[in-house]
Amino acid sequence: MPMHLMVADDGRIIGYGPTLTKLLAEQSLIGRCLFEAFDLRRPSGLLTMGDLRAHEGEKLRLSLRGGARTMAFRGLAVSLGEGAGMVLNLSFGISVVDAVRDNALTDRDFAPTDLAIEMMYLVEAKTAAMAALRGLAQRLEDDKQLAQVQALTDTLTGLRNRRALSLALQALGRSQTGFALMHIDLDYFKSVNDTLGHAAGDHVLKVVAEILQRETREEDTVARVGGDEFVIAFPDMTEIARLESVARRIIAELSVPIAFDGQTCRISASIGIALSNHYEHPDPDRMQTDADEALYASKRAGRGQAQVYLPREDERHRA
Repeated sequence: MPMHLMVADDGRIIGYGPTLTKLLAEQSLIGRCLFEAFDLRRPSGLLTMGDLRAHEGEKLRLSLRGGARTMAFRGLAVSLGEGAGMVLNLSFGISVVDAVRDNALTDRDFAPTDLAIEMMYLVEAKTAAMAALRGLAQRLEDDKQLAQVQALTDTLTGLRNRRALSLALQALGRSQTGFALMHIDLDYFKSVNDTLGHAAGDHVLKVVAEILQRETREEDTVARVGGDEFVIAFPDMTEIARLESVARRIIAELSVPIAFDGQTCRISASIGIALSNHYEHPDPDRMQTDADEALYASKRAGRGQAQVYLPREDERHRA
């Protein structure tokens, strides 16, 4: 019983086991009154050795006065005979985890029959199981988030896809802020595919994606919606001059020859723009149709330019 207390008939502590010695470090309880050194909380009213004998064999709850939280014990008192005092066999109960951690206890500090070690194994097993479950839950959440991102991403360019654009437009349609749509179609892209192959075409599309991301803001939605078609949603941007400036920069950058495998890929871009403040009740679907109409007006006008859709055909702005 490495956690026993020997108590004389007058209540003085006359000895204790090696684990208690380890817990007490340099503190000594020898000669101190049991009822002064410990707070016997259950059963209540234990103030004398007579009280303790009256509860012999019953479960005790006691704690070292002035001790740390881990110095709380459960125990059992057994008489050593008339006038020979009593022995209290102690254990930690549910505080064993804290006691082991705070006092560097090992299995040698417990009696072979003490269930503390089994309890520690259970705690360790539970801790390991909970850690594994948390890890699994985190991986599942990461996989879920990755799947959601992948479901909204164009696999070739890394831009948003048509579904992501639809969600963004639904949100813009519900908002009270103005927004603009820019529909971009690559000029001469079919010629790149036909003459240099699809690998060259894929390379061009990736370069286009980089340019579009570079020329837009973080809050803008840049989506690839077809083979060589792109749509950009600009929240809180309805100034024609500003949008035309963005369109001119995009057209200028896309007109720069793109090198691929020793060959030169040449494209341009035609752009159509629609602004929500041109509608009494902005509807994203209608705006996409109108931006598309402005785009094809740009193509008919010679390509490599941008036009803004206005209610009247003769009010289109040319950039």
